[in-house]
Amino acid sequence: MMFERILVATDFSPSAQRALDVARRNFPGARLKLLHVLDSRAMAVPDFTTGGMVPVPPPSDIQQDLGRADETRLQQETLSGEEHEMLSGDPVRGILQGAQAWQADLIVMGTHGRRGLEHFFLGSVAERVVRESLIPILTVRDPRPDS
Repeated sequence: MMFERILVATDFSPSAQRALDVARRNFPGARLKLLHVLDSRAMAVPDFTTGGMVPVPPPSDIQQDLGRADETRLQQETLSGEEHEMLSGDPVRGILQGAQAWQADLIVMGTHGRRGLEHFFLGSVAERVVRESLIPILTVRDPRPDS
């Protein structure tokens, strides 16, 4: 199968950089688009009066500063002939919608390889994208050795 339009999802981590390197090296001639999704979902904090959790949106000024910094970094990582896009929202939804809108035929993304409590609390964006995507996914493992 020949892949012509490859969306490379990045969070600027070592595994995302490795995924980008794999896409560039293994799919010569394919159109690449780097996609970063700024996570703007509300965070939850404990509500001590009810014992539950209350959603708290991130402050808009911090979100804007992060967005500008991430956009600059995304532009710096994009090579001549490649495209890039930055979205804001839930990373899983953003990656899936970005791939569909761009008509990608492959998504390449890194995976952090979280385990145990870290995986339970933080989840895995890559795992959810693999589970929900209608197009093929190539996941690239974080190059750091297990601790």
